[in-house]
Amino acid sequence: MTYVKLEHFWDSLNVNRGDIVFVSSDITQLLAIAHCHDDLPDPNILIDALIDRVGSSGTVIFPTYNWDFCSGKTFDIKKTRCKTGALGKVALKRGDFQRTRHPIYSFAVYGKYQKELCEMDNKDSFGLDSPFSFFKNHNVKNYIIDVTLQHCFTYVHFAEEHSGAVKYRYLKDFTAGYIDADGHNETRTYSMFVRDLDLDVCVTIDPLEDDLIKGGAETRYSVNGIDVKLIRMGDAYDVILRDIVENSSRKLCTYIGQ
Repeated sequence: MTYVKLEHFWDSLNVNRGDIVFVSSDITQLLAIAHCHDDLPDPNILIDALIDRVGSSGTVIFPTYNWDFCSGKTFDIKKTRCKTGALGKVALKRGDFQRTRHPIYSFAVYGKYQKELCEMDNKDSFGLDSPFSFFKNHNVKNYIIDVTLQHCFTYVHFAEEHSGAVKYRYLKDFTAGYIDADGHNETRTYSMFVRDLDLDVCVTIDPLEDDLIKGGAETRYSVNGIDVKLIRMGDAYDVILRDIVENSSRKLCTYIGQ
């Protein structure tokens, strides 16, 4: 197998100029392989290469989620750390990315739609005025690097909420401190579509993957032995919704009464 340098990682993954790309990842193995091939294991190389491919008309997005707000801890949009991977952590330290406002499900954004996404002021994590709705409406390309759907595909909860057919989740408010980009500190309330603990809900999203592939919403790749999934999020919404409505969400989770 011919080694592909990090600067060329995106070359065979159908990333085009003008694309809106959302990346979910665990790049631990990818960087380890790079190190073994005397390739500088710097996440910035991956980020710069992606920016170069989408160009000035494209948009690059990384998850920077943090759930501490749910336990009453203050969210600081400039300082609260990302808990969802190295690329998000690195992006937040760069001057060309900005963070969206939601204290639980935030994103680091570069490019054409940076201003639109970072001005969203959604209270509901998965609301119709949230980045998740933007992902659906723009059929955003979600690249998933070396991680299972179960550990990263939060987007299914957007479909669950707006299906109107889910009984195992409900909208719950969380209130805590919030420090905005100007340093203003106040108490705010945000909501999330949470699991009903009384129904013993167990998330099992991976079985959905075959349906995503059959439905044309997912394409699989491999680079340096690392699995990469491409999910077109608008197309995926219909696949997810079908399982919720026609199959009682059996490929998304298990719960009492299913």
